[in-house]
Amino acid sequence: MQVNSEPTTQTAAPPAGPPLLAPSPAAPHELSAGDIEKAAALRKMKLLALSLLIAMAVVFVFAFALQKQYPWLEYVRAAAEGGMVGALADWFAVTALFKYPMGLKIPHTAIIPRRKDQIGASLGEFVETNFLSEQVVRDKLTSINISRRAGQWLSGPGGAERVAKEGAAVIRGTFKVLNDDDVQAVIEGMVRRHLLAPPWGPPVGRMAERIFAEGHHHTLIDLLVDRAADWMAANHETVSRLVTDRSPQWVPSFVDGLVGDKVYVELLKFTRAVQADPNHQVRQSIDKYLTDLAQDLQYDPAMIARAEGIKAQVLGDPEVRELASRTWATIKSALLTAVDDPDSELTVKFKAAVRDFGTRLVSDDELAGKVNAWIGDAAGYLVRTYRSDIAAVITETVARWDAEETSRKIELQVGKDLQFIRINGTVVGSLAGLTIFTVAHLAFG
Repeated sequence: MQVNSEPTTQTAAPPAGPPLLAPSPAAPHELSAGDIEKAAALRKMKLLALSLLIAMAVVFVFAFALQKQYPWLEYVRAAAEGGMVGALADWFAVTALFKYPMGLKIPHTAIIPRRKDQIGASLGEFVETNFLSEQVVRDKLTSINISRRAGQWLSGPGGAERVAKEGAAVIRGTFKVLNDDDVQAVIEGMVRRHLLAPPWGPPVGRMAERIFAEGHHHTLIDLLVDRAADWMAANHETVSRLVTDRSPQWVPSFVDGLVGDKVYVELLKFTRAVQADPNHQVRQSIDKYLTDLAQDLQYDPAMIARAEGIKAQVLGDPEVRELASRTWATIKSALLTAVDDPDSELTVKFKAAVRDFGTRLVSDDELAGKVNAWIGDAAGYLVRTYRSDIAAVITETVARWDAEETSRKIELQVGKDLQFIRINGTVVGSLAGLTIFTVAHLAFG
């Protein structure tokens, strides 16, 4: 009697469907090293279970034939008979999971091939309910204290170097993928949208109004007045010469000298007065002029138009394209130079920052608690939002599998352990048969 077929040496063909949801098994006619070992172990266990059944059958035949000559063989026959019944019953139960026993379409057999989709749906629902629960994920993250572990790794030997190395690989890979013209077009578009499209006058006027109202411009005015006073004190001859050069030719030279000295003295006194008096009329006039300018930039259409004209002159199309090109080239060159040199200032500072952050995660309980809370919130959101989609991967993947191939896959994974059921059934059946016969013999003779 054939009690079970040998396991197949093929794995399932890759299921059709979206590649993101499909598993990635080996080629249809190939087995991984682990699967080969499992297939060999499954064959051995099947052979052992079948050998026990055959042994029980042989013992039963001899015991049945000789029991009248040797009455004690009745007990052996009963044990062998029970062992065969147990072995056959458990063979039927195990086989019915994966295929029709002996090809007979008996009801409630070939459970896995027939109910593959329902099993996949139930498995997906089980995973979603018991593993993708927000509370389960939060409790697990809390128990492992992920921030503390991450901190110990980052601050330990090699942690920061590994992060820097992987980050450098990501940056290099990103620059290889990105097209320079496309990136420059994006930067140019951002500049036009966020820098050139909005009018400059009102925002500049609002910012200037706030600066002037708080008096931050007084420092600049003080600097200009101080420089003017210093220049005036150091340039007596220059002022006198300017006066002389602009006087009529018929004016005597000594008169030019007197006038030049007088003008210089008055200008010096004037600048000294402005420098010494914070409330000087000149300073007040400057404040009023700047305040009016800030208001005009916000509300005067003519001034706003002038500001737009200045913007157009400063940042025309060629200038914007040049700015975008130069910005991207500078960023790309600086980053590639930094990541290619492990001793560059950027790399060294990055590693130091990573180590410092890891040390703080270990020593600062408040920071570690915040990081754990952030991770928990993020994981909770992902599970809460996408748990059904994640579980659906299991359901949809199983649904795309071929029924027969699915059965063979599952049998390859758990079939060895299921063969112990057949072995145990043989042993338990033998003991049960022997016990029942003994009790009946003692009771009824």
